[in-house]
Amino acid sequence: MSILLLKIFIRNFPYISLRSLMLNRIGGRRNSDSVIVAFGKFKYKFYKGAKINIQGGQLTFNQIFSHPELSEGLLKMLENSQINVTKGFSIFEGSHIILMENAKLNLGSGYINRGVKIRCFKEISIGEQVAISENVTIWDSDAHAIIGKEDEMTQPVRIGNKVWIGTNSVILKGVTIGDGAIIAAGSVVTRDVPAGCLAGGVPAKIIRKDVNWD
Repeated sequence: MSILLLKIFIRNFPYISLRSLMLNRIGGRRNSDSVIVAFGKFKYKFYKGAKINIQGGQLTFNQIFSHPELSEGLLKMLENSQINVTKGFSIFEGSHIILMENAKLNLGSGYINRGVKIRCFKEISIGEQVAISENVTIWDSDAHAIIGKEDEMTQPVRIGNKVWIGTNSVILKGVTIGDGAIIAAGSVVTRDVPAGCLAGGVPAKIIRKDVNWD
């Protein structure tokens, strides 16, 4: 057990599951200041070849949002799937993340709030300083194909740096959200959102340009 992991464990002893410490034994590239921590009711399953690569920082699953509430989180990684973390990322309680065979989930830095559902069939990339609110859904596939359009079923999702995604939003396949963009609560994003724009609605449309958020 690394010194960093030991410090985190001692500080959060009442909430960390001993079983969750086994997450650090899954394969992948990690350096001395990289650590994986899971809190509370957290279930995970890894298949052959699944890897979590962390360049630096802490990857947190099922992080506690409020006491004493502890919703169950889930991570499932099928064969040869990968999670790649650049600078550390927090995923709050009750989130369900499933990676299909050979899929890649790329995380820069920031957080995903509670109750988020991510289904990664091919590739989902989330940039740095990203804030994803509660109950957001991100899928890069329809999961079922329309006959004659099978090649359109799965398309990568790209979320840029310093993006804010509001609660209950849905991000669908093939979408690119530019740096600094804001997605209003309850939106369904089916098309690209340019950098620095506020988008909202069902389906989401550009509401305002040249926005900034803090």
